[in-house]
Amino acid sequence: MTLRALNSSMHPYDNITLESLQNRVNVKWSKYGKDVLPLWVADMDFPTSDVIIESLVKCAQDNNLVYQNFEGIDGLREAIITRQSEKFGWGLEPDDLWLVHGIIPGMFLANMVCASAGDETIMQTPIYPPFMMATEKTNRTIIQNPLTFQNNRWEIDFDKLEEQTTPSTRLFMFCNPHNPTGRVYTREELEMLADYVLRHRLWVLSDELHSDITFEGQQHIPFASISEEIAQRTITLFGPTKTFNMAGLKIGILATQNPTLMQRLKDVGYGMLMTPNTFAQNATLTAFTDPRCAEWLTDTIKYIDKNRQLVANFLASELPQVKHVMPEATYLSWMDFSSLGLDDEKLEDVFVNECKVGLNMGAPYGDGGSGFARINFATSTEIVQEGLDRLKKGLTPYL
Repeated sequence: MTLRALNSSMHPYDNITLESLQNRVNVKWSKYGKDVLPLWVADMDFPTSDVIIESLVKCAQDNNLVYQNFEGIDGLREAIITRQSEKFGWGLEPDDLWLVHGIIPGMFLANMVCASAGDETIMQTPIYPPFMMATEKTNRTIIQNPLTFQNNRWEIDFDKLEEQTTPSTRLFMFCNPHNPTGRVYTREELEMLADYVLRHRLWVLSDELHSDITFEGQQHIPFASISEEIAQRTITLFGPTKTFNMAGLKIGILATQNPTLMQRLKDVGYGMLMTPNTFAQNATLTAFTDPRCAEWLTDTIKYIDKNRQLVANFLASELPQVKHVMPEATYLSWMDFSSLGLDDEKLEDVFVNECKVGLNMGAPYGDGGSGFARINFATSTEIVQEGLDRLKKGLTPYL
C-alpha cells in the first residue's frame, strides 16, 4: 500500500502509517504476517488522547504506584455517577458501583451468582464470544436466541425467546449496543424485554461497553434505567476502554442497584475480581472529567462515522453480493458472505491467503454467525479503503 505523505491539512488520523502500526507489539498487529492487513480485534488504531497519556505519566512521576483505596481513587465514583446521569439519564449512587479489572470477569461472575450449575443462561446470537465462554466455562447451559433480520435491521425474536425460556432459565445476558451487529435497541424493545424478564423472574447481565460510540439519531438507554423493578434484577457492565482506546489498562465498572445482589457478587468474586490498577483508575478519571477528552471523543466518532459510511457504500456498490447494514453504534461492521457458498474454513482461508485481510470469523459468535465476518473500521480511512479493495480483489473469483 502506498501511503500519503504527512499533510497538515489532513485529519491527524489520516497520517497513521501502516509501517508504524506494524511495529506495535499487540494482539491485533502481531497475529498475522506483515502481508495481511489486520482489521479484526476491537482495538482502535488511533492514538489515545494526549491528556490521558499525560495523566499516566504524572501518576508514575508522582510515585503513586502504591495501593489505592479499594473503593477507587478520590473522585472516580463521583465522576462515573455524573457521567451516567448527564449522558444517559441513569441515576446511580456510590454503593451501586464496583470497580473491577475488566468486563469479561463480570460475565463469569454473573453466571456464578445468578445461576447454578446446569441452569440455563439465554442470549441473543450472534454475540461476542465471551458471553458463551463465560456460560460454558462455569458449567451453565447456553440457550441461543438468534436475532432475526427484519425491517432492514437486526431484531430480537421475542416469540422464540418465550418458547426457549424454561423453569431452568435463570439469567438473561444482553449486549447493548450489540456486538457484532451494532444495533442500538429502542426504548420500546427494552420495555418488551423488561416485561419478559419480570414475568419469568430472570436476572440480567447487560454489557453496555460500547454505549458511548453511537451515531446520529441513536441514543443509548441503560437497561437498568427502564424501571425500578428492572434495576433490582440487573447487573450492568460498562467502562472507558473501548471509548477511549485503553483496553490494555483493564478496567471495568460493574453496577447494580440491588444491594443484596451486590453483596452476593462481592462475596463470590472476592479474590478473583481485583481492584483496577492505579494507572487504569487515573486514566478513567481523566477520561470522564477532562473536557479535552470529551472533545477527543467527539472528533474520533466523527472520523469513525466517515469510515462506517465508506464500508457501507463500498459494499453496496462494489460487493453487492455481501449483505450488510450500517451499524448504529460501535466501530464494527457485520458482513454476510453466505451468498458466496463457501464454508467457514474456506472463507477464512480466502480472507487471509487470497484477500490478505484478517477479519473476525462469524462462527465463534454462535447461531447465525456462520458465513459472516466482522470488520473493525477504527483505523485510518486509507487503511479501511485498502482493506476493502483487497476484499474485492480476492473475492472476485468467487462472486
